[in-house]
Amino acid sequence: MTPEELVQQNWKRRDLPGFMGRAGPLWTRREGDAWAYAVLADEAHLNPAGVVHGGALLTLLDHAISSVAWEACGRLPCLTLQLNTHFIGPVRAGQLAQARARVVRRTGTLVFMQGDVSVDGRTALAAQALMKVVRTPRGDEP
Repeated sequence: MTPEELVQQNWKRRDLPGFMGRAGPLWTRREGDAWAYAVLADEAHLNPAGVVHGGALLTLLDHAISSVAWEACGRLPCLTLQLNTHFIGPVRAGQLAQARARVVRRTGTLVFMQGDVSVDGRTALAAQALMKVVRTPRGDEP
């Protein structure tokens, strides 16, 4: 897959500051009322075994989960308290790793999430997360 093909499929490249900018580039696509997030894997994402590093997939999924939680909570920051993951299959260079997430349940300060990373319709990583809603500007709780 090439960046040009991604654009033809309505993916938009996001050049973000911070760690996600280094881990990407990140691609996003609106899918109805939800978002998909993706990284086009290349040599920089690989581990010594020649597949995409688990940390790269976790970064992508954590970003997707956090973004979905943020939107569901009225754009309040949400911090990852717990991220339980199951690596199911490999992602290789040249493949588009696509992350999707959904809210399972919300309380006043917690958001329970599920998410996955897939390649060509095959799940590569599945996760459940617990997010903390942060109501102060810098994330310092009173």
